[in-house]
Amino acid sequence: MSDAPIADVAVDAEALREDVKSKYREVAVDPHGEFHFHTGRYLAQRLGYDAEVVDGLPDAAVESFAGVANPFSLGPLDAGARVVDAGSGGGFDSFIAAGQVGPTGSVVGIDMTEEMLAKSRATAAEMGLDHVEFREGLLEEMPVEDGWADVLISNGVINLCVDKRH
Repeated sequence: MSDAPIADVAVDAEALREDVKSKYREVAVDPHGEFHFHTGRYLAQRLGYDAEVVDGLPDAAVESFAGVANPFSLGPLDAGARVVDAGSGGGFDSFIAAGQVGPTGSVVGIDMTEEMLAKSRATAAEMGLDHVEFREGLLEEMPVEDGWADVLISNGVINLCVDKRH
């Protein structure tokens, strides 16, 4: 492994965001389409999510899931915890977090894609999850008060950020 400094690579942040929005807009609108990555219940099973928990979720809560890992494999969240789900997409991890923290906890999902936000908000309302909220925002400028969260979860979206150093 080299100790050489990492070279800066010129990336158009706005163009990258628009490309990401375009791809995840498709996943929200046509979750059963063909993508270069797995989605939905099949992916959740592959990543080791608790089948009983996933089976209990409505299709709308699972079908647009496009994560890369299972943040809950590290252990369950505490009841009453305040959780931020960075890059919440269709809300899958937020809904699982909501079940773990219970009604005394709070979950705030943050996403930049209008279609994913519309889907996650509608699904949360359908599920009666009053302690889950979805906000529009970027990870570089999360719309959450400093120090509010007990736990931050993320499922691959940091890979899609331009500036990973900050």
